Amino acid sequence: MILEGVVLVLSCLGVIQAMFLCFYLFTVKKGNRKANQFLAFVLLGLTIRIGKSIFHNYIEVDPRIRNMAIAAILAVGPFLWFYGKALFEKQPISKKHYWHLLPFGLFLVFSPIIPNRGDVASYIAYSLVFVHLGVYLGVCWKYISEIKEETEVKLLKWYRNITIGVSVTWALYVGILLRWIPFYILGAISFSFLMYLFTFLLLKKHVFALEKYSSSTMDRATSRNTLERLKHMLEEEELFLKSETSLQSVAKLLEITPRALSQVINENEHKNFSEFINHYRIKKAKSLLTDVQYANEKIATIAYDCGFGNVTSFNLAFKSETQITPSQYRNQYKVA
Repeated sequence: MILEGVVLVLSCLGVIQAMFLCFYLFTVKKGNRKANQFLAFVLLGLTIRIGKSIFHNYIEVDPRIRNMAIAAILAVGPFLWFYGKALFEKQPISKKHYWHLLPFGLFLVFSPIIPNRGDVASYIAYSLVFVHLGVYLGVCWKYISEIKEETEVKLLKWYRNITIGVSVTWALYVGILLRWIPFYILGAISFSFLMYLFTFLLLKKHVFALEKYSSSTMDRATSRNTLERLKHMLEEEELFLKSETSLQSVAKLLEITPRALSQVINENEHKNFSEFINHYRIKKAKSLLTDVQYANEKIATIAYDCGFGNVTSFNLAFKSETQITPSQYRNQYKVA
């Protein structure tokens, strides 16, 4: 009895959390709003289906209502695919794409007469719903493999994780359908854990920041070439040694906009401009801290010579990258 209560609580909490997440995605104004809405529909479709599982595990649910909940699964696959296209493609989803929702609409309309009595016809109808989702998951994985060389790594990883989560949920329910998994409620419990994981990732370090450059027309090849130009310029001219070096000044030298330069660094190095420049400064500082000619120089002098405006920012940046202070680094690698 206690175990059943714990299972019920865990399952219900997952559904509640999912509903909160859907509401958040439908109403949030930052980021790619169309993509957020598609993701909300993915989660909503799963939530309706999982909610049905919870109630049906404890109380008898009318077959028509069960069919309406099952119909939601037919919307998950198309919306997951739409979500990927909205994240990575500049062109908006056209009206013709919404024909992919036709099976969902038909199943919903005919839900009162679609068999759901536990017989062979009901089993076939239910199986076809999960075959439909399986096909779309295959489409999504194929899409991921096709775009992996042309997209921002973190954004692709986020979409891949969402697809993994949906795939795991699908696999659990297929296992239950085939009676490989004897616990019907296991799908709902797993869904609860997935929802909390998604919420954590979404609110802590979500795609909103990664979507910042979604309207940019710069492709990955141009981005990489620009990064190589930037690195060559920094290494040849050592611009990082000047404390006045800024995003605007470097962008002007590269003849691109500051926003484009920020995108190049973020997409390829996963850093902001300050972190990227400080990496070069710290690399230079390391060489000076172990240089015999600088053995008697103060840490402050080295900081200024490497382009830092003050010692505090130098110490913080140095420790952030090396996990030790400049003084500790000097003592550790001190030349005898």
